[in-house]
Amino acid sequence: MSDESAETEAPGHLSDAERALVDRYWRRNVRLMAGLLAIWAAVSLGCGVLFADVLNAWRIGGFPLGFWFAQQGSIIVFVLLILVYALAMTRLDRAHHEELAALDSSPNAAGAALEGEHR
Repeated sequence: MSDESAETEAPGHLSDAERALVDRYWRRNVRLMAGLLAIWAAVSLGCGVLFADVLNAWRIGGFPLGFWFAQQGSIIVFVLLILVYALAMTRLDRAHHEELAALDSSPNAAGAALEGEHR
């Protein structure tokens, strides 16, 4: 960090390029959570309550499918969604850390980070 930039940046202050990367990271995180919660709501409310009568035409292990979704299916889907979230966040975190490292090591990366903000 040069003396000139040290005077203008307070400790903990993010540059515009870093702020763009952090904002993009959080938008992706929130979009992922919203999508997974929508799937969970559709399975737990939709399959377990709203469409139970239609699903009860099929049976799993002797139990109507609507009952199965209400009692077991939504819990199993929830656990699977936790796994999907963990794997997706691992990938997102890795990509975010690589982008930050590239930003720190390359003076031209700041422009690329700001361009990525508009995608």
